[in-house]
Amino acid sequence: MTTTTLFDSYRLGDLTLPNRVVMAPMSRIRAADGGLATPSMATYYAQRATAGLIVTEGVQPSLIGQSNPGTPGLHTDEQVAAWRPVTAAVHTSGGRIFAQLMHGGRVSHPDTTGMRPVGPSAVAAVGEVFTPTGPQPTPTPRALETAEVPEHARSYAQAARRAIDAGFDGVELHGANGYLISQFLSSNANLRTDRYGGSVAGRIRFAVEAVSATVEAVGGARTGIRLSPGGTFWGVAEADVPELYTALLTELARLEVAYVHLEATADEEVLVGLRRAWPGTLIMNPVLPMGPKQTGRTEADHWLGLGADLVSFGRAFIANPDLVERLRTGLPIAPADEATYYQGGDAGYLTYSAYQHTV
Repeated sequence: MTTTTLFDSYRLGDLTLPNRVVMAPMSRIRAADGGLATPSMATYYAQRATAGLIVTEGVQPSLIGQSNPGTPGLHTDEQVAAWRPVTAAVHTSGGRIFAQLMHGGRVSHPDTTGMRPVGPSAVAAVGEVFTPTGPQPTPTPRALETAEVPEHARSYAQAARRAIDAGFDGVELHGANGYLISQFLSSNANLRTDRYGGSVAGRIRFAVEAVSATVEAVGGARTGIRLSPGGTFWGVAEADVPELYTALLTELARLEVAYVHLEATADEEVLVGLRRAWPGTLIMNPVLPMGPKQTGRTEADHWLGLGADLVSFGRAFIANPDLVERLRTGLPIAPADEATYYQGGDAGYLTYSAYQHTV
């Protein structure tokens, strides 16, 4: 029996990935006014094109879906045009890139979008949200009317069409970390009594409709989704995690999506159970996002052994554009400067280099 390694190729939809290392989506807050991608973003992603697959930072599918200032969008023609040099740079460097579509829902602010945020219910997120004038308490969102919900589900599909037009190989719906899809899955952010709330079937409905519309728009082979089972980001809580996510994965399997991208937000036993419930490609993010630990070779190999097909690395990719080679050859993983994560500019963004071999 041969053991799968991080450096084996993998067939994902119509793509052949040269390795099983995925660059996880990470907000870097470097977009220009109007949610436009920049030449620096093209350089940043191209520098990391040796990853089997790159998933971009969260990209808003609509203006009201924007969570933070300084993030890129895919809802205007200008944004599509601005992304084309980014995808071209990645492809020229031999890479493959999916856009992560992220609707912030209640995790937003009128100072950022000019609009009151929306959510499944009029329940504010826990914490402070970034705004153009600095962190502010999260406002109470306006609860979406039943008739309005489908247009927000369709916004992912509309952005996905634009993503393909911009040269992306596919899209990942951000269904994790307390943003809109995650808010609908939640049992405390979603207090609805209509068809989008209450039961497990009600709480997964928005996620299923968003994915279904996206698959219809660009095809299942170009559609993935990221999930954080049992995660508590922005104050969300989920009742009956195994039941909720097994039901969701069952529906996603019918839609034949390219992959499910799971975060390690639940006990390993629960996650392994979800791996069994999901017949398709699994990308595993083996450590808690923004937690104390970074994913390394040990965690990656552990999850390949538990049945993951691909493994995503977040923070390690910030300071190590050549992460795949460092993992392959056992070179040290350089630390990233956290102060530069969201500060804008090229410092701490384009200033990390490949490993310097000394003679």
